[in-house]
Amino acid sequence: MSGRVIVVGSVNVDLVATVERLPAPGETVIGGRFAQHHGGKGGNQAVAAARLGAPTSFVGAVGADVFGEQARSALEAEGVDVTELQTLADQATGIALIFVDAAGENSIAVASGANAALTPADVDSAFERLRPTKGDVVLVGHEIPTATATEALRLGRLRGATTIFNPAPAMGVTTAMLALADIVTPNEVEATELLAVEGGRDGMSPAALARLAGGGHVLVSLGDRGAQLVGKDGSWPIAALQVAVVDAVGAGDTLNGALAAGIAAGTSVTEAARRAVVAASLAVTRAGAREGMPTGQDLEAALAR
Repeated sequence: MSGRVIVVGSVNVDLVATVERLPAPGETVIGGRFAQHHGGKGGNQAVAAARLGAPTSFVGAVGADVFGEQARSALEAEGVDVTELQTLADQATGIALIFVDAAGENSIAVASGANAALTPADVDSAFERLRPTKGDVVLVGHEIPTATATEALRLGRLRGATTIFNPAPAMGVTTAMLALADIVTPNEVEATELLAVEGGRDGMSPAALARLAGGGHVLVSLGDRGAQLVGKDGSWPIAALQVAVVDAVGAGDTLNGALAAGIAAGTSVTEAARRAVVAASLAVTRAGAREGMPTGQDLEAALAR
């Protein structure tokens, strides 16, 4: 029987301008196209896991506004359990302002809103009702307060679930958070920042990354180069699919959600990571953080090629 995925993190509405090139500081770039999408790393990760068939619950907060109503409905439409998604009357729903250039690269600014008001006590209450246990996966992001993310990791481990920590953003991440994670999933920039905090002086070497992992694993996403999985027993490169990149915004979130779904289904970390990288490759072929996220059928077809 498959375990559940419980995502603790952010949910936003993404306001996206697609432009020829990203504006420099103080510069206005004219001629772009505008679109509105649903996002937030936590919400995206929950959708990615649910699309792949994992029973998925989301713990987070939105504001009492139209964006919050839309965000809740979008998660429900994907089959995500939102009983622990709070609506906060005194907060606005989180908003992400995103620029995407012609090559699919992006820059993002986030107004956190209700995400920043999610407390450790909220997580305690949610976990008391959800009751994660062995076989489940607790996936925690860092677009919520550090204390709240730490509590989610602590409770996930205490209850016997596999804990995955996506340290995005890396600023403010503590060694205690890393120690509470069975798998840490930074991108290349975040891994470099975390290694600096940890005090490493040997760059992105497997030995340095293994120190971040403690007794678990680190999966470093490397964009179109795939990912590097590091654990106490070694280091394994994982190649990405060669695809035409349209929009890279949701790739990392897809990787995290797919990784959680794979582990909840009972696959090994190595196999779950391989499947997650392929899922992330598929996600960049369409515009929008969630629009390109594959279904289980899509993923199996890509793996069979």
